[in-house]
Amino acid sequence: MTKDITYRRIYEESSPKDGKRVLVDRVWPRGMRKEDAHLDEWLRDVAPSTELRRWYGHEPSRFAEFRRRYLTELREPERRQAVDHLRDLAGHDKLTLLTATHDVEHSQAAVLTEWLTGAGRSKA
Repeated sequence: MTKDITYRRIYEESSPKDGKRVLVDRVWPRGMRKEDAHLDEWLRDVAPSTELRRWYGHEPSRFAEFRRRYLTELREPERRQAVDHLRDLAGHDKLTLLTATHDVEHSQAAVLTEWLTGAGRSKA
């Protein structure tokens, strides 16, 4: 079974084609009202740690190292429940991971999508 997982900015208009909409940011998106987000869930515990997020600063030149560190964080025991829940969601329905990040190609949502679809498993 191919998992149908995508990612995009939370500020884009929602669509019925999104399936389950899950915010994967630790901090609530600036200027976004909760009722306008059309979320199914907000999984803060799968977001990068505050320390990692600050270090990364969304600098594309740091993305490879960010990705490596983030995948390491996802294996931490305190994240197990949230990670398992996200995997379960990915296995049952179309899933759209949402982030407020401007550069979604260099975001945790992109890393999670790759990881959940198996494209990044060998590197995890």
